[in-house]
Amino acid sequence: MSPTTIKILIADDHAIVRTGFKQFIADESDMEVLGEAASGDEVIRAVRETAFDVVLLDIAMPDKNGIDTLRVIKQLRPAQRVLFLSTYPEAQYAVNLLRAGANGYLMKDAAPDEIIRAIRTVARGHRYVSEGTADLLAQKLDQPGDEPIHEQLSEREFQVFCKLAQGRTPTEIAEELHLSVKTVSTYRARVLEKMHLKTNADLTLYALKNGLIS
Repeated sequence: MSPTTIKILIADDHAIVRTGFKQFIADESDMEVLGEAASGDEVIRAVRETAFDVVLLDIAMPDKNGIDTLRVIKQLRPAQRVLFLSTYPEAQYAVNLLRAGANGYLMKDAAPDEIIRAIRTVARGHRYVSEGTADLLAQKLDQPGDEPIHEQLSEREFQVFCKLAQGRTPTEIAEELHLSVKTVSTYRARVLEKMHLKTNADLTLYALKNGLIS
């Protein structure tokens, strides 16, 4: 393996998806898949043990979702480059993940040549966004304050919001995020206030309507 070879970790809970990515990456002489992961915890173990140039990460992962996994990755290796490949449309997650430190965001149905281009771009230390995401970011610059309510949440508030919407209890969230239950309750109160909602059921309904959970 050449010193300039881009070392890649593919993280997706579906083996067929990992295989598909591996097949077209194998055709690139400057890239090599050094590892695979099927859960958030497996991603974290792999990143702790190996220095990858790019981690391809899905949002919907067992154990820890992509948002939580990204946070831990950045704690372990602040310079680690992470490219999200997801089935969730850009409008729902891209901006929040880029704010949280992701280096790029693409839909899984992007053409292989665009995914390869994105990997090379991220490996060089740049951010990569699709044309759709770029338009979305431009719209937000043109219309500050007009973004969906959930995009006005801080990174941590967004994490707590997603977990509450998925039915997690404050105790479970506290354990997963290594926070006190009191702190989680404080974040919950802030989220409800900012989103002008009253209950966890309201959060779940909002998340379902906006495609943030399935």
